[in-house]
Amino acid sequence: MLDSRLRTLARNLITHSVRLKKGEHLLVETFDCPDEVSIAIVEEARRAGGHAHAALRRTRVMRALNRDAAEEDLRVWADCDRERMKRMQCYIGVRGSNNVSEMAGIPDAQMQRVAKLYQRPVHFEQRVPHTRWCVLRWPTPSMAQLAGMSTEAFEDFYFEVCNLDYGRMATAAEKLAARMRSTDRVHIKGPGDTDLRFSIKGIGVVPCCGHANIPDGECFTAPVRDSVEGVIHFNAPTIYNGTSFTNVRLEFKGGRIVACRADQHQRTLESIFDTDAGSRFVGEFAIGFNPHIREPMKDILFDEKIAGSFHFTPGNCYDEASNGNKSEIHWDLVAIQRPEHGGGTISFDDTVVRRGGLFVTDDLRGLNPDALASA
Repeated sequence: MLDSRLRTLARNLITHSVRLKKGEHLLVETFDCPDEVSIAIVEEARRAGGHAHAALRRTRVMRALNRDAAEEDLRVWADCDRERMKRMQCYIGVRGSNNVSEMAGIPDAQMQRVAKLYQRPVHFEQRVPHTRWCVLRWPTPSMAQLAGMSTEAFEDFYFEVCNLDYGRMATAAEKLAARMRSTDRVHIKGPGDTDLRFSIKGIGVVPCCGHANIPDGECFTAPVRDSVEGVIHFNAPTIYNGTSFTNVRLEFKGGRIVACRADQHQRTLESIFDTDAGSRFVGEFAIGFNPHIREPMKDILFDEKIAGSFHFTPGNCYDEASNGNKSEIHWDLVAIQRPEHGGGTISFDDTVVRRGGLFVTDDLRGLNPDALASA
């Protein structure tokens, strides 16, 4: 028997997130997930009158495919999967993870080849702009370990954050989006030497409340590409292609990363930012506000939504909030500004809108944890 919480999640994915219509085709792609996940989503899709298709993947197999793939392997693989994606109106991707470091040890150049020849044509060029999509995680013991929780406690946490009332969140988030659309200058201050300035004038703004991601709770835009100046220090640990980094610090001049450092893997860090011409410029700036997500667990779908956080993303921008930056990378780096993490402020055109992780203007207080947690 399927967990009732899973049925609720599947129903929300179909009716709220991708809004599957009668006669439309949906691809469900799962990684390291129990069969019940695909079954629940397929059943809800059929209940909505849609046509469901499933692809079940395992990350250990994905490692074997990625590790030694030649260009011909990747091009044919991408051609097949892109053609299938062209026939879909909707996509749901569910990623469990038995080992978050499964791709560790594969050379950076090989992972960059996979991103260029497979990820970009299938996902960035086809799936993202041409389907209604939603990606989410599945609670595994590996993820529970990263969160420092028991498997049972993490499952309870997972369904709490994923089955939030996202309709209510969307109403509150639209006020933040409206303020950001009228903003030119952003100024971020934080612990240590964090002091960052940039413009978001004329860039699109997108509130995210349960459509493209579950869990959700952010509002994103992008900096004017060459406007970023100053220093930013990220206090949330992060994983990129299986390699862990802590205390990433970036220095910007003219929009470009001119210096970078972290507590470890310095050579790998620099290699990431040398991927291509766009990898040293920023493609996204977003403010996170999911009330139930409080601490980082090195899983970006959760960490970028942390209450009182923001993320600043070297690499590719989104079409809905384009600043023209193109890159094979898109690395969401997270800073938490709640007092226990060092505090900090975000100002729009010299007005402080968030201090210590809490919104302080009357129009935005509905996005604070006390207001959203009751949703």
